[in-house]
Parts: sequence; C-alpha cells; structure tokens
Amino acid sequence: MTTRKPLPGTPSPMHAWIGAHGNLLCGDSWGDPSAPPVLLLHGGGQTRHSWRRTALSLARAGFHAVSFDARGHGDSDWVGDGGYGEAAMAEDLACVVRALGGARPVLIGASMGGITSLAAVGGGVVDAAALILADVAHVSSTDGAGRVHAFMLRHARGFASLEEAADAVAEYRGGHRRRGSLAGLGKNLRQGAGGRLYWHWDPRFLEGRSEDWAARAERLTRCVRQVTVPTLLVRGAQSDVVTPEAVREFLALCPHASHVDVADAGHMLTGDDNDVFGQVAIGFIRQKT
Repeated sequence: MTTRKPLPGTPSPMHAWIGAHGNLLCGDSWGDPSAPPVLLLHGGGQTRHSWRRTALSLARAGFHAVSFDARGHGDSDWVGDGGYGEAAMAEDLACVVRALGGARPVLIGASMGGITSLAAVGGGVVDAAALILADVAHVSSTDGAGRVHAFMLRHARGFASLEEAADAVAEYRGGHRRRGSLAGLGKNLRQGAGGRLYWHWDPRFLEGRSEDWAARAERLTRCVRQVTVPTLLVRGAQSDVVTPEAVREFLALCPHASHVDVADAGHMLTGDDNDVFGQVAIGFIRQKT
C-alpha cells in the first residue's frame, strides 16, 4: 500500500464528509456557519490548503468559507476504480453542499475545481448562488494543459527534500522564485517509504488526464450554455491554459457572465496573486448575491 503520511506541521482536517461513492472527503472551514456559504475547489494535484488565504479573506468579509480535498487528493480518500472524472467530482460536491445544510453556495473553482463547479452547475447537480472560475473555461489550450500534465508526470518519483520540490515549482513558473515558506509547500506533499516526498494525490489521477479533449470541450460547452447563475471568469493574464479566444467563446456561450484579467498572473492564478484574486471574488459576490 502507498504510504500517505502528511509532513510534520500539516494541519489535520477540521471536517469529514461522505462522498458520492462512500469515499471520505476532508475539509476545513472559516467564518460563521450560518453565514452565506462559499465553497472553494482546488486544482488538479493541489489540496484544500491552497485556498487558505482566500478563505480567511472571505471569512473576514462575512462569509462561511469551506475548502475540501477532492477525491484522490490530500486527506480525502483515493478511489479504487480510478474514477476521477468531473461527473464523479461534481457528485462529491453535491454531497458536501447537502452536508453543510443545503443552502445555495457560491462556488469558486481553480482549474480542475472550476471544471467540477462548471459541470455541477451546468449539469443541474448543484443549485449554486454564483459561480467563479479561476483560469478555467470550457476549452483549454492543448499546449498549456499539456505543460501542466507533463509537470505532474515529471515528478512521479518524488523529491528528496522540500527545497527540491520548491525548485520544481519555480521551474514550472518560469524561474520565478516561489512565494511563501517551504512549510506552506509541505502541506501539498506526503511522505513515502524511506522519507521521500511526493505530491499528495493518487498517481492514478493522471490516468484519466489523457482523455479526448474535444469530447470534454463538447460536454463542458453544453454545461456553459445551461449556466444561469451570476458567473465570473477570472483569467491570469499570462495564462497559457486559458486563451483570450477561449474567454471570448465562453462569454458568447454565457452572455450574462463577466470576465476579469489579473495582470502578472498565470494559470496558477490563486497562488500567483492570491490577495488580488480574493478581492475580486469578494467584490463580485457582494455585487451579485
């Protein structure tokens, strides 16, 4: 069995819920539980910890912010059948919404989490109050998405140290020095046999990442057309995953949606400029809900 030991100092999850297939989903929350709920969904290969700063900002603004590890990520269960598609993750999301009391939440999703949110809202799986997508649309640049996939594959054998993992992230981000402490990075790693460090997600998660991109785009295009709630697409201006053309297509499919570019940010938008993203999200939620 694969060792899944969190690194020292990694907080234990505050909550645990049961997902769509009996799988455990682990999460954290901030703010008054009776306040309007905002659910934060992380990107592929990340964990709930990537949303902590934004969640704290949301709590200070008067919202109940909830971030949870997607199936196969962080402290949540790995699923034996490798079922990590957006439909299964959307069903998990619906389980969390029900467990929180069923109030209509604002959904904020980055990359994979945005696809899950889009599939859940556009597919009628979750009745949301609003939708915020962080550098994700119905279509992705194959070059940019391929670069993300290659990065995840490249480090399947893990790292000897936190410094080595930080160097890998910096290389992916074009040589930019990583912001924040190594302890923060450690929250997204697990310790395997012999003390080697690995990203904290199920390696089988990557097996479904080579799917037919055209088929996925067709599914998500149908979802976009069905979205009627207030919607904001926040793009990193330097993103190589979501192109300006994709944004224009998205807005044509969903005419009531809004769009904002964040300067000097790429696909890792919520990490590249977390504070700016939080301010944009809070402003949109206050205006639209």
